[in-house]
Amino acid sequence: MKSRIKLVENMQFIGTADSGHGVVMDAPPSSGGNNSGSKPSELLLMAFGGCSGMDVISILRKKKQDVTNFEMNVNGEAPDTHPRSFTDIHIEYVVTGRNISEDAVQRAIELSLGKYCMVGTTIGKGAKITHSFKVIQEG
Repeated sequence: MKSRIKLVENMQFIGTADSGHGVVMDAPPSSGGNNSGSKPSELLLMAFGGCSGMDVISILRKKKQDVTNFEMNVNGEAPDTHPRSFTDIHIEYVVTGRNISEDAVQRAIELSLGKYCMVGTTIGKGAKITHSFKVIQEG
């Protein structure tokens, strides 16, 4: 796996990886940027949510769960002093659907966080990761 990150102007960078898709990163004006993209630290939290979310939804589909909506809220805490590093990350999974088994959701999350999600495994070495989930049953 490789990526390439290229400076565009000021503090704006474009990152591409093996997939060929680009991601715009930038800093806020107070740090010399134009706020034209996500901050790299924000992308780390999004990558964690995306990685684990792909695992969880894949597992739930294999378990024949009728999921109609799925989202995650990822919150990271870091000190204000350098070196800054996430110390605590909480991921909340919100699963909406019909006849959703809470046991199936819990198991899918455990498999993702404990076995499958590379991003979570990597950042979990330096940050405490906690999770919660909510199941919303539709009529």
